[in-house]
Formats: sequence, C-alpha cells, structure tokens
Amino acid sequence: MLLPWDVYGENGALLVRKGHMIASANQIAYLVERGVFEDGEPPQPTQEPPSVLRKLNAAYLELDTLLQAVAQGAAPPDFCRRLDDIAQLVHTAVDLNVDIATASILHNQRQAHYVARHSVNTALVAVLLARARQRSRNDVMTITLAALTMNTGMLEHHRRWHDSSTPLDPADEAHKRAHPQRSVQLLRAAGVNDEAWLDCVLHHHENEDGTGYPLGKVGAQIPLPAKLVALADRYCARVSERGYRPTLTANAALRDMLLEARTTLDTNLVSLVIRELGIYPIGSWVRMINGEVGVVARRGLQSTTPHVESVIGPRGAPLEVFLQRDTRHELHAIRDVLSNAQVAALQASPLRMAQVWGRAAVA
Repeated sequence: MLLPWDVYGENGALLVRKGHMIASANQIAYLVERGVFEDGEPPQPTQEPPSVLRKLNAAYLELDTLLQAVAQGAAPPDFCRRLDDIAQLVHTAVDLNVDIATASILHNQRQAHYVARHSVNTALVAVLLARARQRSRNDVMTITLAALTMNTGMLEHHRRWHDSSTPLDPADEAHKRAHPQRSVQLLRAAGVNDEAWLDCVLHHHENEDGTGYPLGKVGAQIPLPAKLVALADRYCARVSERGYRPTLTANAALRDMLLEARTTLDTNLVSLVIRELGIYPIGSWVRMINGEVGVVARRGLQSTTPHVESVIGPRGAPLEVFLQRDTRHELHAIRDVLSNAQVAALQASPLRMAQVWGRAAVA
C-alpha cells in the first residue's frame, strides 16, 4: 500500500514521506515502533541534542591548528590550557554517546585530514581503555593528552606520508623512528612539564619484546599508559584510509593485534581492547545470512550478536527505511564483514551517521 500520511519520529524528524510504498510487514512494524503519523503539520521538534560528531570535528580542527604551531616552535602561551579543552571535547563526546564516538572512527574519515583526526581518534579509544582499567581521572587526562600530542615530532612529514602511495624511504623511516623523542622535545619547549605525559609520548612505540623504538624497552619497563596509547594508535591507524597501506576492517585490525600479542603486544591488554570495542566494533559493515547489508549500531547481549541497522536489502537495493536487526536471530546472524569499499560499490550515496544514530550524530 501507499502511505496516506507523512510519518515522523518522536523527535520530530521525518521518517517516511506520504506516498511511500510499504513493501513488507517489517516496515509497518518498524514505523509503528518508531514513528507517529501526522495528517497536518509535523510535530514540533524537541530541543536539539548535543552532537557527538560536532564535538569531535571541533577537536580535529583545534588540534590541527595547535600542533602546527608547536611543530614550528611557535607554541602559544596558553598551549596547555587549549589542549586541556580539546581533551575535554573528547571526554564529552565519549560521555554523550560512546557508540557514536567509536563509530566515528570508521564513518567520519572525511571531516578532517588524517594527522589531527588520527590523534583525536587514538585519544578516544585510549580513554575507553583507561577507564576500563579503572585509572584515576588524572591518569585518564594524562593518557588523553599524550595521545593528542604523540606525533608532534613528525608533523612536518606526516601529511606527506599519509598522502603517498609508496613505502617510506630510509630517511623518512629514520624520521619516523625518532619522532617520540622529537615530540618530547617540542612539548617541553611548549611548556609541558608533566613527566607522566612525556613518558607516555616517549614510549608509545615500544614493544613487549624490545623490538620497538626509540629505546628498545621491554615488558614492565614500558609504562602502562604508553601501552594503552600504543594499542589505540595501532587500531585507529589500521582502520583508517591511507595511501601507502591497505585499510583493514575493524575486526581484521583486532585479529591482527591478537596475533601480535604473541610477541610485540601485551596479551591481556589486547584482550581488553577487544572486550571494549567488541568482536564487531560499532560502525562495522556486515552482511547477514538473509543477504541484507547493515551497519553495527550497538552492542548486543553477547559480543558475537550485536544489533544491526539493515541499510541494503537482500537483492542489493538500498532501503528507504532502515530495519533494526537483532543478530541473535538465525536469519539475521552475521555472515561476513565488509569493507567500506565493498559497501560503496553496492550503494550510490555514502551513509550519513545521523541515519543510524539520530541527531546526536549530525555532523
């Protein structure tokens, strides 16, 4: 049947226009659950909720400007205060909606250049890990600040490396391996005197077996905050679009880290990452047994059965109304995980996060 009315959500957002063809009982059930019909004027929208994405986008832009100044030896006198404000933006985004915050790592990659965005994303994941380890508020802030500033020492090269399609040459590799020490030097010059913060920056590329850099530290010689930042750094780097390395799906990045736990990474901490992000991290694209393609929207009762918003129907046609799927059900069980490129080949327009997570995900 054709819908005789516009259908609005309780928050005033238009879900389906009058005249839309209802194709299944599932769509009716979805609209009954989430919508209200209105013959005349649409309902008045409620107050706009704070947007997680806008806070993260503001953090990207502010951090980019601030670190550029530090890298050029021209740090502003209020550098530490401004960096505290950026850290607070990250904490607020996580507190507002952790699902949107973690999904943004996968779905908000075009809002800012990789360099600043990667540091903010690393800080976001590091906050989750630090809180899961029940670190103090001061420790969580220290870890956040370290993640935001960990790459200051290679900022002048980082943008070029990201845009390049070839591996680093020996000179660039030397710059990369020296960047933790260079970052500490620049931060000290900018007025940072928190040794825990600086130690975290210095050690965030050390490995459990001593194969890391710049000092070749092993195991217990590496501060725990640095290990948390390192794990967040690796995850966020591997799921990001970069010219010189293939982009991994989120669960493939976690699987690789689990393999590395045999040698270079702390096994217990890698398990913590998987526990906090989930086997299918929020924002992952998945194909279900019934052929539908959707995005993981929130955690389920078990890590293997998240809740999915179905975006593409079983015959490959984009759905006008997304369908909520509980992957505990046999037909909606996850069959495989898809990359962004695979999904892009299936649908003409990219996903807007607000379509899945609502107004708190408006960019």
